[in-house]
Amino acid sequence: MRRGYADVVSKPGDGTGPDAACAACGSSDLAPHLRVSGAAGAEGLIPTTDRFGSALADIVRCNSCGHMQLARMPSEAQLAAAYAEAASDDYVEEETGQRATASADLARVERWTPGRRLLDVGCWVGFLMAQARDRGWEVEGIEPSEFASRRARERLGLDVQTTDLFDARLEPGAFDAVVLGDVLEHFPRPADVLDRVAFTLAPDGVVFLTLPDAGSRVARVMGARWWSVIPTHVQYFTRGSLATLLRRRGFEPLYIGTAPKAFSVRYYLGRLSGYSHGIADAAVGGAEAVGVADRLWAPDFRDRMAVVARRAG
Repeated sequence: MRRGYADVVSKPGDGTGPDAACAACGSSDLAPHLRVSGAAGAEGLIPTTDRFGSALADIVRCNSCGHMQLARMPSEAQLAAAYAEAASDDYVEEETGQRATASADLARVERWTPGRRLLDVGCWVGFLMAQARDRGWEVEGIEPSEFASRRARERLGLDVQTTDLFDARLEPGAFDAVVLGDVLEHFPRPADVLDRVAFTLAPDGVVFLTLPDAGSRVARVMGARWWSVIPTHVQYFTRGSLATLLRRRGFEPLYIGTAPKAFSVRYYLGRLSGYSHGIADAAVGGAEAVGVADRLWAPDFRDRMAVVARRAG
C-alpha cells in the first residue's frame, strides 16, 4: 500500500473467471468443493461477521496442492469500494484483546529480525502498530477503510495511508518486517501481494502473516459451516498451499504455528449468532451471570496460522 509500484509489478486486473488457475500453485486442475455462494449482506465486507457459511461465490479446491478459493473472484473495483466503506466498532471495543494478540505476534516477529522498521498492511484501527511503537519500532500502516485509517491517525497518532497495497507510496527495501494480519485471504491475486511485499522488504527482512488455516481439522470437519467461510474471504489457504505460494514468489518459510486471538468471552460467545441467535444470547447471558463475560479468552482451535518467511537468497 503505497508508492510507485507500477514499474515493479503490474496492478491486478478485474477478477478471474471460473476457469482460473490456482492462486497458490498455478494449476488449472480445480474442482468444485463447497456450495456457499451468497450475497455480502447488509454489513458488507467488514472485518467481523456472524454470517458463517456464505461467500461471494462457491469454493473450488486445487487437486494439485489442496488450496481453496472462490470459483469466481469479485473485481478489484468491487473490493476496493467495499473496503473503503468498511466500518465497525467490534474490534475497537475489543482493544485489550487486540493489543494482547498484537504483542504475541510482535514477539514472533522479533525472534527473526533485529530490524526496527515495520509496515502493517491492512492495519485497521492500528492496535498492532501502537504496540509495535511502544516496543521501539518505527511504524507505518496501510488501510483502505476511511473509518479505520482515520481513527488510527486521530486517536493513536499513527502514520497510516488511506489506500490499498498497490497504490500506496512505498520505497524499495524500506522495512525490516511487513505484517499481513488476516489480510492475504482477502486478495484475488495473493502472488502480486507477495511481490509487492518483497519490493518493500530490506534484504534480511521478514514477512509475518496470520490467516485462517483451511486445512485444519476444525475446517475439514465443519466444512461449509466453518466460521472462516464468510463473504470477505476469497482465498482459503492450507499450511501446504501457503508454503507453496511463498516459495513460488521467492520466500522461504521460517516458522509456521497456530495463532489464537484474544477477545472477551462475551465477543466469542456472541459469534455463535452465526449459527443461532438464541444460543448466542443464552451463552452471553450465562457468562454475564457468572461474571466471566468480560474476561479475556484466547482459545486455540488450531485453525488460524502464523507464518514467518524471508526472501530466499
